[in-house]
Amino acid sequence: MMKTKFIIIILAMGIVGVSCKKTWLDVNTNPNTLTSSNPNFILTAALNQTITNAVDYNEIGSYWAGHWTQSSSYIYSAVTFAYQFTNNNFNWWDPIYNNLGDYQYIINNAEATGQKELKGPAQIMKAYLMQIIVDHYGNAPYSDALKGVSSLAPKFDDQKAIYEDLIKVLDTAIANIKANPFSGALVGSDITTAGTLKGGSSTKWIKFANSLKLRILIRQSRITGRDAYITTEIKKAVQEGTGFLDAGQDMAVNPGFVASDGKMNPFYERWGYNAAGAIKSLARYPRPTKYLFDVLIAANDTFRLKRLAYAKGGENANNPGVSTQAEVVSNYVGTPYGAPSGYTAPSTSYLGPSVIVKGTHNRPLYLMTAAESQFLLAEAVQRYGATLGLPNTAQQYYETGVRESFRLDGVANPVTQANVVLASGIAESDWAASPDKLKAIWFQKWLSLANFNGAEAWAEYRRTNYPNIPASAGAPVGQKPPVRLFYPLSELGSNQANVNAQGTIDVFNTRLFWDVD
Repeated sequence: MMKTKFIIIILAMGIVGVSCKKTWLDVNTNPNTLTSSNPNFILTAALNQTITNAVDYNEIGSYWAGHWTQSSSYIYSAVTFAYQFTNNNFNWWDPIYNNLGDYQYIINNAEATGQKELKGPAQIMKAYLMQIIVDHYGNAPYSDALKGVSSLAPKFDDQKAIYEDLIKVLDTAIANIKANPFSGALVGSDITTAGTLKGGSSTKWIKFANSLKLRILIRQSRITGRDAYITTEIKKAVQEGTGFLDAGQDMAVNPGFVASDGKMNPFYERWGYNAAGAIKSLARYPRPTKYLFDVLIAANDTFRLKRLAYAKGGENANNPGVSTQAEVVSNYVGTPYGAPSGYTAPSTSYLGPSVIVKGTHNRPLYLMTAAESQFLLAEAVQRYGATLGLPNTAQQYYETGVRESFRLDGVANPVTQANVVLASGIAESDWAASPDKLKAIWFQKWLSLANFNGAEAWAEYRRTNYPNIPASAGAPVGQKPPVRLFYPLSELGSNQANVNAQGTIDVFNTRLFWDVD
């Protein structure tokens, strides 16, 4: 099973700057025997593998969160839009657990190899990935996992207990980072870079850890009886003193993508162009939804509309970043969510310049954005008040989140343009005009995640039931969307007794512990 399989072994990776794929870096022949390697090499490749894997699960999240659908230039996917999937579909369990094995190797071996400063970041990434496992599958191997041959069929832990332990893991990670700040010799192994977040910055890793804590805690905020636990843990994060991801401090990964097939930004390479500049056939597949366009237009927020999508016909190959058609609202054609026919690629809008511009193969991919961090802070203050000890009001965090979303999307003069929306008098844009402040936060967070983190958008949609995404046009009338995934067939085959012990999984009704309604 994947929790006992190989770690990444780096053969010739003295220079950070080449995108890696596990297929050509992996030299283990026995998946249950862990070959030794240098933890700083493993950290580099593991971070790259994390964001490469994320392209897959962010895709399905983008569909089920109502950001994307498919064009009818491809055969209709009943698996995705009629929800006709089984445990043969959507297996992110195996690649994530493989990736977790890499971070566990660093945790186990960093000190012995004189690289103590790598242990804290590896613990943070372990917590990051385990939350993703829980948010897709629920109960999962945790305390008995990642032990190689000593635990070939690990037991499953309760999902709530995993969540609680992840907070402890992050506390330990922060303590380790404070005790062992990055040295010059190993700074290059940390390929997290974006905005003011520089690779090898111990302070920014701690900010990411605190923001990740906030994500884990706010996910539980609608559970009756959890307020005391949540507020206690948020106060501890505030009192730690380093803070959270601030304006401009997106947590992203960029190993130094190069213009070579298989070594470019994997999102760009899937949905954009190949190394020679030819458009990929899959660029015709994902379509921004009509619903996404409708709510942006209703909010008079065409600034982000024109960054999240190209006008129908896509990007002008001779003028990168600009649409082939005139960039007027009437030329932005969204596809109804789950529409099985009638919306071909040439007649509808493509993914936009916020993520795809011809020639920009080397953009980073994001673990967490500053916008998300600010919206989490906004919700924390709105729910629990000034007693948390945070310095700003919910409104201030909310408005910073909106401005950060404009910046991330690449809107020109983002603060100025965001301020137009923030003062529009329109509910769920303008704080003062929004009668339900939580819904305003949820809605703007949902917008900020479009194109960047579909998995998080889907998790938040399940938590909040907001915004009111229309039913899939390709699903049976009255069919509810899924609330989780099946355990994959591979896990059933290798760990059957423990999978069966979780009971019968109904992907439409067996909710995760934080999904209260």
